[in-house]
Amino acid sequence: MNKVRAYIRDSYAELVQKVTWPTWEQLQQSTMIVLGATVVITLVVGIMDFAASNSLKFIYSLFKQG
Repeated sequence: MNKVRAYIRDSYAELVQKVTWPTWEQLQQSTMIVLGATVVITLVVGIMDFAASNSLKFIYSLFKQG
């Protein structure tokens, strides 16, 4: 049990004394970058999905009987 207490104590000390936390401005900037990248990637994947879906529909229509 002493090892668990020492681990928790050391972990807390490291979080409080050794970790460099970002400022509020840095956090906001990083969040905006992540949100922007997410929107761009979502749009790219959506366009690729739309193109692939329509391409496959066209190809299937070429071989459709009837």
